[in-house]
Formats: sequence, C-alpha cells, structure tokens
Amino acid sequence: MKQLHKSSPTHAPAAAHAPASKASKASRPGPRSWVGYLLREQRLLFVLLGALIASSFFLLRPYLFSLSPSSHVPDRRPLFSFASHTSSASGVPPGFRPPPRRVVVTGGAGFVGSHLVDRLLEQGDSVIVVDNFFTGRKDNVAHHLRNPRFELLRHDVVEPILLEVDRIYHLACPASPVHYKYNPIKTIKTNVMGTLNMLGLAKRIGARFLLTSTSEVYGDPLEHPQKETYWGHVNPIGVRSCYDEGKRTAETLTMDYHRGGGVEVRIARIFNTYGPRMCLDDGRVVSNFVAQALRRQPMTVYGDGKQTRSFQYVSDLVAGLMALMEGDHIGPFNLGNPGEFTMLELAQVVKETIDPMATIEFKPNTADDPHMRKPDITKAKHLLRWEPKVSLREGLPLMVKDFRQRILDE
Repeated sequence: MKQLHKSSPTHAPAAAHAPASKASKASRPGPRSWVGYLLREQRLLFVLLGALIASSFFLLRPYLFSLSPSSHVPDRRPLFSFASHTSSASGVPPGFRPPPRRVVVTGGAGFVGSHLVDRLLEQGDSVIVVDNFFTGRKDNVAHHLRNPRFELLRHDVVEPILLEVDRIYHLACPASPVHYKYNPIKTIKTNVMGTLNMLGLAKRIGARFLLTSTSEVYGDPLEHPQKETYWGHVNPIGVRSCYDEGKRTAETLTMDYHRGGGVEVRIARIFNTYGPRMCLDDGRVVSNFVAQALRRQPMTVYGDGKQTRSFQYVSDLVAGLMALMEGDHIGPFNLGNPGEFTMLELAQVVKETIDPMATIEFKPNTADDPHMRKPDITKAKHLLRWEPKVSLREGLPLMVKDFRQRILDE
C-alpha cells in the first residue's frame, strides 16, 4: 500500500502531460525549424546557386540573342566592322566571319566572276549570278546548281533588273581585246548602260556596289608604275576606246551616284589576271601562250616582245575584291601583282612549264597596245591589308592543268 501510494502521484501527471506536448510541436512549426531545415545538408547553398544561374541567364539573354546568326537582318549593317583592321587577304579578322549576305554577281559565269562566286558561297552567302553568256560559260558555275543558296539568271545588264540583295559585284563586260573589239558598241553600252542599271538598283534597295574597273583606264601610261592618282593617257577614238573609255565612264557614274545619290560604292582597277577557267582563245597573252604551247603551235609575240605586263593569279584578285567590298574605303584601288615581266620573259616561263621545245613567232604590234603596265599597290597594302601571294611560277601550272584538260576535250 505504501508503495502504491508513493508511485501513483509520481507517474500520473507525466502521462497526462505527454500528449499535450506532442500536439504543440506538430501544430505550428516556428522560425527556428525553417532555418534549421535550410541549414541542414547545405540546402541554402543550392538555393543561392540556382538564383545566381537564373539571374545570369536573364541578364545575358539579350546579348546572346544579338550574336545569333538566325537573328541577323541582312538589310542592316553588321554588328562588327570588317574594315581595315584585318590580317587576312579576304578582309576578315582571324576568328570572325562576316554575317551571311544576299549577293548578286553580274558576269558571274565568267572567268573572274565564277571564282568570286566560289568564295562567296564558301563563306555562307547566298549568291545570284546574272550573265548573258557572251563570254561566260555555264560550265564555270555548274557545280553550284544544286546549292540552295545559288541562283543563275540569264540576263543582259543593259536591260534593267530588280533584285533584293545586300551586295552588288558588277563584273559584267567582255575584258579581252578579242571579245570587246568584236562588238565595240555593245561593249560601251555594257559599260555605260549596264553600270547605270546596276547603280540604280543599288540606290533603290540600299545595296553596296563594287565596280570592277581596269588598268586600261591608264591607257599607254606616261607614269611607271601606275598609281591611283594618275589620270591616264588614253586614245579616246582608238580601237580599244570602247573598253578603255567605257570603264572610265563607269568610274565617273559610280562616283556621281555616290556623291549625288548617297550610294555606298567601291572601285577596283584590275590588272592582268590569269588562272583556270579563262577562255582558251580570248587574245590575252597568258591564255594565248599556254593554249599555243599545249597545241604545239608557235607562241605569238606582238612587236619586239619587250613590252611589260604584271600577272596576278585569280585567287589573289578575288581576295582583294572581297577585302575592298567589306572595307571602309571607296577607292579606286589597284589590284594586281607588281611583279613585272616582258613578253619574252613570260614566253620563257611558259616554255619551262609546258614544253622546252616550244617556239616563238613575232608579229606586228596591235594598235594602242601599252608598252608598260605595272601597278603601284601601296594604297591597297596600307588600307586593305591586301597584297598578292601567288607567284607566276606557282600559279601558271594550275592554269596549265585546267587548259590541258579542256584542250584534250575539244
């Protein structure tokens, strides 16, 4: 009895208060329990890390989207200027590429034009070739016909055309004496009316326009080598004036559209260029010598063979044209190789490359044929960071390989 009397008051209150204590803990957790939950197992660290990632995404989102190629609007100026701070021949800084553009190349099925089209498509541009196939050949661009970014139009630039593009490379015009003398009226109409039509297109749609002029604007020069500041020595009524004066007029029109119409323009003066896809019988000295040597015919030298020319490989010219188009300078710019050869020296290089037994045949010189032709490319070196890289002895075998195959197929 004493034991029961002592134990009952001791254990009864404990049993009565136990349920009340558990109920009070489960009913409403206090602030300390939440803090403890966050501090356990480094949960607070993960919460802060997630907030940091989310805020970083929203802060960087506009910048990331501005660099996306899919958001580029072709009609606007690019985010970056690929002007004069370049270290490559194509005018593009290392590690960067210009945004894709819509480009039209008049005369794009010709010798130089087709090589330019190759490079433009290679860098991701969409290209429209406009050509009437007077000197151009479909074979020069046939390898692009299945490319969805390539389009070929048979059209004469003497007639107007409406296109939506960002860049206009205007190369349309026969460039060899044989071709431009064949129909001199058509040649000067191409230079004048064709250039007017393409400049008018550039003005309407806000495209940048590049004119491929020629070293022939210097005529038979009294200055050697020729700088861009030299105004030339041209016969305005000679048999070559349809081309010489036609290109001089084209330069005038280009500058007038720039000054009077606000058109972005570029002018290149191209010196003698050679390479694959040249016409076999276009009358130019390199193609003449190579074709004659391959056919076992005497190489024809006009005059005494002491007149000089400078020869650049076509890939060098294309790099110069693209650097000029994407640069900030209007020009004109001489684009040529300052390495100077007499016609007899050129014939000797062709003999060494093709046939040491090849012979030379001398004929009277043609009218208004320049005695000296050598570009001063200081301006292009300084402002475009461009200069030719392929020597005549390196480039000639590449041309010979192409000519040999085409002559075998005749």
